[in-house]
Amino acid sequence: MNILVLEADVKELAVIKQILDENHNPVSYVATSGQAWSAMQTGGARLLIVNEDTTDAGTAQFIRRAREMQSPDPVYILRIASKGAEESSPGADDTLRRPYQKAELKNRIAIAERIISLTSSLATAREQLETQAAFDPLTSMMNRSAFLRQAAGELERSRRASQPLSLISLDIDNFKEINDKFGAKTGDEVLKAVANVIREKSRPYDCIGRWTGDEFILALPGVIGADAEKISERIIAGVRGARVEVQNEPPLNLKISAGAASIMRITSTTEVEPIIQQARQAAARAKQAGGSQVYLVFL
Repeated sequence: MNILVLEADVKELAVIKQILDENHNPVSYVATSGQAWSAMQTGGARLLIVNEDTTDAGTAQFIRRAREMQSPDPVYILRIASKGAEESSPGADDTLRRPYQKAELKNRIAIAERIISLTSSLATAREQLETQAAFDPLTSMMNRSAFLRQAAGELERSRRASQPLSLISLDIDNFKEINDKFGAKTGDEVLKAVANVIREKSRPYDCIGRWTGDEFILALPGVIGADAEKISERIIAGVRGARVEVQNEPPLNLKISAGAASIMRITSTTEVEPIIQQARQAAARAKQAGGSQVYLVFL
């Protein structure tokens, strides 16, 4: 944790230095609000200790400016002020009155560290929850709700750019038989193997998701008709060449069917879910026709 200290008084600075030297955190010391502002703009400071009495911080409204500054990580501000100063300062997290004991300052810094640590932990947990809410934990692809949001955005961008859009639904042909015969663990390995093939055979910017069970789905902006077929066939061939090892058994041969729904003219009333259903119905027709193939529909 980086600490920035705004303190101009030599004696008080010596006390703060003594405490922070025991703390073993990186510390920068400045004497004016201008120097502190420059240091903050370079980033990295998580704890800001400001003595309003011995610096120009109060007149420059430095704490307010520091709090309004856009920073990727929140900054904890410990304000040091005289007894006669206002009880609180806009933007400060804590206020320490002068004169103060060394132990009191040490305790306030320890409190600041705990709060900063807790804030960082909460931010990390929030990011993890957001990731979990958007991605399927088994395949690391977007889950159904996340895909719908992303695909709706792709549809709207295609409409504004007057470009076509294709949606491809993919359904593993022999997944139920594999799952019933070898169990859910092997089934999970099959899903992961197929997901890897889909990623490898798709464009880096394509929108890919796991729809449900053994169904996957892609939204392909700028793709229409024959090009959607080619992408589907590339994935089908990749899945056909994939192998999943099973103990005391030959490697599993995998097959997948694809349904592609292409739309050339996208209007303000066009919605993504009916296109998805058309792609799923097309995949079902491909399976009924023997599987391991693609069925294309134009909308």
